[in-house]
Amino acid sequence: MMKLSLRVNGRDVTGDVEGRTLLVDFLRNDLRLTGTHVGCDTSQCGACTVHVDGKLVKSCTMFAVEADGAEVATIEGAAAPDGTLSVIQQAFQDHHGLQCGYCTPGMVMTAASLLRENPKPTEHEVRQYLEGNICRCTGYHNIVKAIMAASGQEMPAMAAE
Repeated sequence: MMKLSLRVNGRDVTGDVEGRTLLVDFLRNDLRLTGTHVGCDTSQCGACTVHVDGKLVKSCTMFAVEADGAEVATIEGAAAPDGTLSVIQQAFQDHHGLQCGYCTPGMVMTAASLLRENPKPTEHEVRQYLEGNICRCTGYHNIVKAIMAASGQEMPAMAAE
């Protein structure tokens, strides 16, 4: 077992993990942060996306011990402490950027990373940035629309049809 100390959603946490424990498993099983989903175990779907030291990471491809000393943000930390949704979460709700909701935490975390890097992306840039996230329900249109709205922009009229 290895000792692990990190900061998750602004809270210092510690734990004992086996060297082979994935970050997604530590978050879900040890910390009970079940918003980070396991969809594929192969880094292809993006449902497990979190931020580690501000970088977008698929937590099914990172060992928990690699996050020792890091700052980790999960979907549970996206809303304000009083429960008020973030701008991105509210846009997903307002524009129905979800259906079953399984991919939504990863999509929101990816959108947050995109908007931090590029506050006013084009529709093409949004679609390109989402390439590592799979949604099997929505067809992506409303997800893109929600991210554009969160950036303070509207979808071009032709694309919105």
